[in-house]
Amino acid sequence: MSRTIALTNALDESGLTPNPDRSAPAGPDTPAPAPVADISRYHHPHFLRAEPGPHHTTTFSFTAFTGREPEPRTPIAMYEDRALDRRQLEAIRTQYEVAQILWSKARLRLRAEPVLRTAAPLWAAWETAHTQLTEVFGAFWETPDGMWRAQLLRLGDAETVALDAARVWDAVAGKLAVLAEEQAAVAGYEHELPLTEVASEAGIDASAWFIAPVNEYGDGVWSTTTPLVHRARTEIAVQRGRLLDVAVLAGDREPV
Repeated sequence: MSRTIALTNALDESGLTPNPDRSAPAGPDTPAPAPVADISRYHHPHFLRAEPGPHHTTTFSFTAFTGREPEPRTPIAMYEDRALDRRQLEAIRTQYEVAQILWSKARLRLRAEPVLRTAAPLWAAWETAHTQLTEVFGAFWETPDGMWRAQLLRLGDAETVALDAARVWDAVAGKLAVLAEEQAAVAGYEHELPLTEVASEAGIDASAWFIAPVNEYGDGVWSTTTPLVHRARTEIAVQRGRLLDVAVLAGDREPV
């Protein structure tokens, strides 16, 4: 199976960017153009062809990457090859740029899929814990005055479960954030492959998952609050604030 990608870089029939000078009519004293050097020896092993596409683009075709290959690197030898002109050097560089994009996406799929499968039940656990937290807090609207302390105990338990689930989720989400950042760093953010797309290809619905940018997960030394834990703590603080307001309004001597 081959993969293609289009970049804005029109080619002529030789697979190179057109040279405006070649469009001028040749006169009797015009020297014959120098023979075009063969660049095929610099092709990436997965490269198949480059073809003109619509809207001044070029479609590059490669055999499928697995993600296990070494990262495609522009051959150093081409810079020492005096037979190559500037357009040919640019054509090779562009080819390897496309190869890097396709390779980075293949590597993300390879590395992220097992992590996504691990993450799926952990997100479900967080959703269950969060729903329980919301329901226990909402039950205060129907709890008689004499039963509030018991309901507060239930709320404390629900808070603990929710925070634990958030910590576990953030641990796996941080790994996914690192993988996504590595892919974008190689391909460029304009060619970023969303984790939701990788998950969908694996039959996993990750559309509701909360995965923050990689820098929000910290290094475990300078940052102690990870993104979902922070969100959960904020929600818990709001709930406790409401309960404290009720205690004050009711004139309770011991605040919640």
